[in-house]
Amino acid sequence: MRRGVLVAAMAASLVLLLLRLYAAERLGFGDAEALYACYARHPQPVYLDHPGLIGVVARMLGRGDAPSPFAAHIGTALLSTAAPWVGALAARAAGASWTASAFAAVALMLAPEISVGLFGLTPDLPLMILWYVAVGASAWALRAQAGSFRALVSALVSGFATGLACDSKASGVLLLVGLAMAWAAKPARAHRATLAPWGGLVLALLLFSPIVLDEIERGFPMLRHRLVETQKGAGLSLRNMAALLGGQLLYVTPPLLWAGIQVARDLHPRRRDDVVSSLLWSVTVTAVPLVVLACLSRVAEPHWVAPLYLALPLHFARRSEQAAGAPIISPVLARLSAGVGVFAVAAVHLWVLMPLSPKLLGSRYVARYDLANDLYAWHTGLPLIKRALAQSLDLEAPPPIVVGSHWTVCAQVHAALPRSVLVGCEADIPDDFSRWLPRSIWERAPVVLYVSDDRFGEVGTAMPHRRIDAAWHVDVHRGGIPVRRITVERLVASANASLPTR
Repeated sequence: MRRGVLVAAMAASLVLLLLRLYAAERLGFGDAEALYACYARHPQPVYLDHPGLIGVVARMLGRGDAPSPFAAHIGTALLSTAAPWVGALAARAAGASWTASAFAAVALMLAPEISVGLFGLTPDLPLMILWYVAVGASAWALRAQAGSFRALVSALVSGFATGLACDSKASGVLLLVGLAMAWAAKPARAHRATLAPWGGLVLALLLFSPIVLDEIERGFPMLRHRLVETQKGAGLSLRNMAALLGGQLLYVTPPLLWAGIQVARDLHPRRRDDVVSSLLWSVTVTAVPLVVLACLSRVAEPHWVAPLYLALPLHFARRSEQAAGAPIISPVLARLSAGVGVFAVAAVHLWVLMPLSPKLLGSRYVARYDLANDLYAWHTGLPLIKRALAQSLDLEAPPPIVVGSHWTVCAQVHAALPRSVLVGCEADIPDDFSRWLPRSIWERAPVVLYVSDDRFGEVGTAMPHRRIDAAWHVDVHRGGIPVRRITVERLVASANASLPTR
């Protein structure tokens, strides 16, 4: 039985790895991935959307430059395959057997949010790995004798991983708060008289400090961008709550979501039983603010609340082999969770890797709502942009500056073109491109290549002082159906207008 569980978990992991490697050869960047790839060219402690660790990861994958989609996806395929096993090691450190820890790994693999969502170059991937390293090391430290060398080293490892988790995504701060609550709880009283928890806390804060200092120095741009500038129309509403619930049903699947609720209900009354239960409850409850934020925000995404679930497989692993009482999850629910999870993961891979959606939906298909198109569109669009660049070069004039109509366009173009090509962005609200290449600079360029796609309507409306000198366009097809048109316009100064001087 024990060997069978481990073999099944390893087989599932291998199948997922092969699927990811297959996808890595075929898929381009999603729009957000392209932005994170651009971070590799602009090292900063913090960006408008996230802290800077994802930029470091992108730079490593690109060997000092923005990575290609293939290089990035090979790296993320390996890391996302390892992530459930890091969770299994955390379960083992929390006191679960190897068999039960393998169950924890399988539970993580069943969720599309992890098995599919972590394939991309995203801050959530390092966050998840670092989250489990931090919690597993804290569990190992708390289970050790207070004042022992094992407790000290484990607490320092936890502090190191926690600091990097804060550098990966803003929600990593909630992990820091949860671990602090666990060390401050009554079951950990003996440890507080030793160096271990304080050393880990100091190390975490040291690693997090560059982000805090940069935010303070620049007037909190990330916080303003995430909590103010992008939150127009925010407020508690049935629409936001329905979007949150619907997102969880899709990203987690209904039976696995219900199973998670059952595990949380079992963890709550046991939160004071021992140091590890106290730890798991603390890091779970401190993620509740993410649910509140998702209920208030109109731009919330389903994966925002993912930290709320991460401790539950560890508690399930610790409790699954206890003989007393009924199992936390019934065999029927366990089988249903596994079946629906496997089906959902397979269905998403088929949806993305094959042009099934245009063919199956026919006239009801709306291309702009199919995010899979983002992963293919720029295979067709980028050669067009390169051709426009080549045809617009003038040895006696400065090279053209490429300007995108939206940050998604700018990110795709900037990540793919050579570093020497300057890329700006025509944005309604400030974005990272506003810092990398301010409008005051690209507006003065003699020639602008304006790139847009038909998701964003009219183009070039904010540059009335320019006229279209030449234009190129290409239609992107999937399954024989046009799903997007990408346009490049060469803009020069109008005869009766002058370019801005500053």
